[in-house]
Amino acid sequence: MSEELIRVEKIHKNFGVTVALKDVSFAVERGYVYGLIGENGSGKSTVSSIIAGMQPATSGKMYYKGQEWAPVSMLHAQEKHIGMIVQEAGTIPNISVAENIFLGHEKLFQKGLFVNKAAMEKAAQALLDKLEITEFKAGQRAGTLDMQARKVIEIVKCLYWEPDLLIVDETSTALSYEGREFLYRVLKMMKEQNRSVLFISHDLDEMMEHCDRLTVLRDGVLIGTLEKSEYEPGRIRQMMVGRELQGNYYRNDMDPYEEEVVLEAQCITTMKDLLCFDMQLHKGEILGIGGLSHCGMHTLGRALFGVDKVIDGEVIAGGAKINSPKAAIARRIGYVSKNRDQESLGLSATIAENIASTGYRINELFRGIISFKKEAKYVDEQIESLSIKCAGKNYKVNTLSGGNKQKVVIGKWLASDSQILILDCPTRGIDVGVKAAMYKLMYEMKKAGKSIVLISEELSELIGMSDRVLIMKDGKVTAERLRTEGLSEHDLINYMI
Repeated sequence: MSEELIRVEKIHKNFGVTVALKDVSFAVERGYVYGLIGENGSGKSTVSSIIAGMQPATSGKMYYKGQEWAPVSMLHAQEKHIGMIVQEAGTIPNISVAENIFLGHEKLFQKGLFVNKAAMEKAAQALLDKLEITEFKAGQRAGTLDMQARKVIEIVKCLYWEPDLLIVDETSTALSYEGREFLYRVLKMMKEQNRSVLFISHDLDEMMEHCDRLTVLRDGVLIGTLEKSEYEPGRIRQMMVGRELQGNYYRNDMDPYEEEVVLEAQCITTMKDLLCFDMQLHKGEILGIGGLSHCGMHTLGRALFGVDKVIDGEVIAGGAKINSPKAAIARRIGYVSKNRDQESLGLSATIAENIASTGYRINELFRGIISFKKEAKYVDEQIESLSIKCAGKNYKVNTLSGGNKQKVVIGKWLASDSQILILDCPTRGIDVGVKAAMYKLMYEMKKAGKSIVLISEELSELIGMSDRVLIMKDGKVTAERLRTEGLSEHDLINYMI
């Protein structure tokens, strides 16, 4: 048996009357990738944040390298070689990549009263070169980079301190194919160096492939731990949700869509990514858009909704030109951004305010006067129909788990009876139970004659849910495949790379 690196014993964590963790115990051995999996709100991030010094436990003990462990901060944990990559954005946009990497440790480069930024950049660039990261430089401002690059910065920041324990909390959901391959190389490197990883992800296939051992949490309680030889998807899902999820939760039908075109991109060109791009979405169709992170698919979603400016060509819906979100909403088009917390939600607003934000005209009594009774019903129907788990509709959205935040985003568009939904990575960072509910909802929308543009970095999701799949590379369509053609991931990957 390998040496234990970290052990948690009977950890409890309460937030007021809410019990987040109850009697959780497990150990991570050296040279292991140890997985934590469970639905949103199961306690995965809570227990990992306690290990990393973000917050204390209410009760229980931890042992690190054989000594009792009670970190007072993340910097304290970092100095003791425990690093954590958090689920939400962990970089500061208005400073450089180098300054993000050495944030909190500027004294390493201090001479007198001043920080030698040139020396800091040189050290950061040396680390980027060592890790074979070429898509950005140490001197670039972090805010100019996309989400994936900023996540890579967080990984690099942790690796600089040569952690014996690296905690990866839902990081892979923010990464595309190339970014995930980089992360998997890091996991392999950690194992080879007899260091350990505590890996948290909602991607069950990813967990089964890369984790040596897997612990399942549900509602703050440890349900069980499985060795790699015991992995079986149905069993793990049942442990996660407390009930059996029947095998494949994707569509199993071959239902057609109608000939009518409801949304069309006519040779559109944007400031970046897209050059004379054509696309048609039909009534009752789920159109899948896939590719690598910089292929242009995320820009396409923004352009279709009028967020990104189209400098040539047109986006047309219902005979009208879509050149702004206001125009899109007027044509009953909804948009769920990949960057949910930054672009699709008002985190400091309440659940009710977010859902009601699309219903001002629907809930008017007369010009500009809102019926509070109608608005309350408008909100309550979505909370109930989507099973949004919350203490109440007047609580802020930032108190919700990732899956329930996503339900709020979807709910505000369903409430306004959107006929077209542009969904950019709609299941990113949500658990298997919410994913199943989301896929069921998509199919029900299709049956009701509504149309969906499904942009996804998950090929299994595209194949499982789409009537038609467009694969993009360098802003162009490199392949178009129909559901009836018996799609395989291998076939689609060939057109992505």
